[in-house]
Amino acid sequence: MPNHMELIDSHCHLLGYQEDGSLPDILERAEAASVHQLITVGTSPKDWVPYREMSAAHPGRIHYTVGLHPCYVDAEWAVAVSQISPFFMPPHAPVALGEIGLDYFHLPKDPVEAGQVILQQEAAFTQQLSLARELDLPVIIHSRDAFADTFRLIDQSGIDWHNVVFHCFSYGPEEILRIDQRGGRASFTGILTYKSAEPVREALRTQGIDRLMLETDCPYLAPDPHRGKPNEPAYLADIAQRAADCLALPLDKLAAQTTENTRAFYRLD
Repeated sequence: MPNHMELIDSHCHLLGYQEDGSLPDILERAEAASVHQLITVGTSPKDWVPYREMSAAHPGRIHYTVGLHPCYVDAEWAVAVSQISPFFMPPHAPVALGEIGLDYFHLPKDPVEAGQVILQQEAAFTQQLSLARELDLPVIIHSRDAFADTFRLIDQSGIDWHNVVFHCFSYGPEEILRIDQRGGRASFTGILTYKSAEPVREALRTQGIDRLMLETDCPYLAPDPHRGKPNEPAYLADIAQRAADCLALPLDKLAAQTTENTRAFYRLD
């Protein structure tokens, strides 16, 4: 990878590395792979404070977000959501609200229970979208097997679609066209490198380079040739290479544009 190149991992989860003591090694390998900035993404109250502390300890290197992930929404969701807005007071404020959204992949098998979970997820999502609109924040969307409802609730919220990214994009070109028409964007993971993921590569080509952001979503979804291992920010280089191949662009051009896109979206200095 060229020395002058710069990549930003626009979505990762670093808590496990901090807890097992491997974070310094993770950051060193990221640096060696030209991944100079990381955005560690909040999912529930258990990681918000550790991420704020991590960001404060690595200024300009690690940025963080807070949000209640749909898989952590339960009967007590309103208590968690009420704790979000104080984080956005300086110093050490998050760079976005997220990840928030809908996840119908992990629903309970019982239809009545599933219906209750969906209602809770929608309520938590709606309330967090409302907060993001009020504070004019970038928003990271988690949407799995739930595109139509996710899209509808974002539309209903009145939020500026230019502040919206569908992270770990796993839908296809039709969905990305709808997001694109509204002014939103998608971010792509190691799924791009999987043989079975042609619709995701087609979606990448449909979106093009102008709003493209790249992420590892580590420790999940390690790209080829690292599949089966825990993922880490250094592997963003492999994702960038595959994205560049998909778009028939030189790697350094793709890296420069995705870095600029990510900085602009998250309003990084």
